[in-house]
Amino acid sequence: MEKKYISSQEWKKRLRQEKPISKKEAGGSFFVHESSIVDDNVHIGSGTKIWHFSHILSGSTIGQSCSFGQNCVVGSNVKIGSGVKVQNNVSIYEGIEIEDDVFVGPSAVFTNVVNPRAFILRKSEFKKTLLKYGCSIGANATVVCGVTIGEYALIGSGAVVSKDVKPYALMAGVPAKRIGWVSRAGNRLKFDTEGFAVDMYDGSRYKLEDENIVFLE
Repeated sequence: MEKKYISSQEWKKRLRQEKPISKKEAGGSFFVHESSIVDDNVHIGSGTKIWHFSHILSGSTIGQSCSFGQNCVVGSNVKIGSGVKVQNNVSIYEGIEIEDDVFVGPSAVFTNVVNPRAFILRKSEFKKTLLKYGCSIGANATVVCGVTIGEYALIGSGAVVSKDVKPYALMAGVPAKRIGWVSRAGNRLKFDTEGFAVDMYDGSRYKLEDENIVFLE
């Protein structure tokens, strides 16, 4: 049976790594459903799967072991890391960069121009949007261009993100506001009077310092 998820023990072992280990291309194959289109000059890593009615445009790079659901578009010159999961009905436009192990929920929306007009060409004005390692974007959330979403942050369903998001932040609402903090496993953190929190899922420990999260172990 194909292995899809890591066990809690594997997760704990992974947490001990000081820095995420970048997945490197190791050869092999990827899967593209016959209804999808992959343009020339596209790099796709081994183990990646692209499902029905999707389009990968020229110049884009996709890492290993990614998954793209139905009706997804990856724009020209987009860079996507390894282990990324993109659910149905998501368009990732030029100007957006996604690091490893990011989750993008169904019908999440990205933009790349702050003041679009149908009658003005603004390709030279695309704003960079960066989704950093391990963050998650909830279903139907909107990410306005020009922001950075920090490592392991979690954007709630339907939220509208228009400003940078700190690592480990839990964001919700329109416009999105921080309503708490989450662990690397995505669980909400509860801090004691001294500013320490433990995620019972894996025993990982965190410290809240000056409105920023420090991962301890």
